[in-house]
Amino acid sequence: QVMLEESGGGTVQPGGSLRLSCVASGYSFSTWTMGWFRQAPGKDREFVGAISWSAGNTYYADSVNGRFAIWRDNAKNTVYLQMNRVKVEDTAVYYCAADTSGNGIRAGAVDYGMKFWGKGTLVTVSS
Repeated sequence: QVMLEESGGGTVQPGGSLRLSCVASGYSFSTWTMGWFRQAPGKDREFVGAISWSAGNTYYADSVNGRFAIWRDNAKNTVYLQMNRVKVEDTAVYYCAADTSGNGIRAGAVDYGMKFWGKGTLVTVSS
């Protein structure tokens, strides 16, 4: 059973920083590709970024590239999303997701091949 739990959401001012965490349960975390997605009010869910099982590869949406960073600690079954220079348009519920196929970052697949999802954590960017 794969379970994902996000934390770290809250309110931050434009230009500020916030770090989200996602703790996963499951005995093969180190082999999973992990991703972050978000859904703003009234909009569809969108891809934010992903990290391969070895942390050797990361991939980001254009809208956050250069501002956000993903890394993982396989010993702690945790993946992180560091959000820097946030903008009002970054306001959304952020979801952690896992692809347990072992096939790396699958940019061509629906939802990047993610099959398991957390319940999300709300990030509000407001002055």
